[in-house]
Amino acid sequence: MSRREIREQIFKLLFRAEFYEGEELEEQCRLFFEELGQEDAKDTEYIQSKYEDVLSHITEIDAMVNEVAQGWKTSRMGKVDLTLIRLAVYEMKFEEDVPQGVAINEAVELAKSYGTDDSSSFVNGILAKLV
Repeated sequence: MSRREIREQIFKLLFRAEFYEGEELEEQCRLFFEELGQEDAKDTEYIQSKYEDVLSHITEIDAMVNEVAQGWKTSRMGKVDLTLIRLAVYEMKFEEDVPQGVAINEAVELAKSYGTDDSSSFVNGILAKLV
C-alpha cells in the first residue's frame, strides 16, 4: 500500500473508535483487519501500531485542538473532521518523518473525500493554527 492508502485505512479505523468502546471496539478492529485482508503483514502491523499510538495521545491532541479552535471544541466537531484533525495533529506533533505540510495536505484531501462541503476548509483552518 502507498502511504496515502495506509493513512486512509488508519483514518477509517480511528473513525470506528468514535462509536465503540471496550469489547465492541476490539470486535470492530478485528472485523476491520478481516475486511482489509492480509495483503501485506507489514502494512497491517503499521496500521495497527499507528492507530494505537494516535489513541494513546488523544487527550493531548484534543487539548492542542481545543486551544486553537475558536468557537469550536472537539466535543462539537463532526466525527469525520475530528478524526482527520486528530490523525494530522498526531503526524505533525508526534512523528518526525512526516512533514507538517504533508500531514495537513493529506488531511484536507481525505476531508474532501469523506467530509462535507465545508470539511476541507475547516480541517485546513484548524491545522494551520497548529503549525
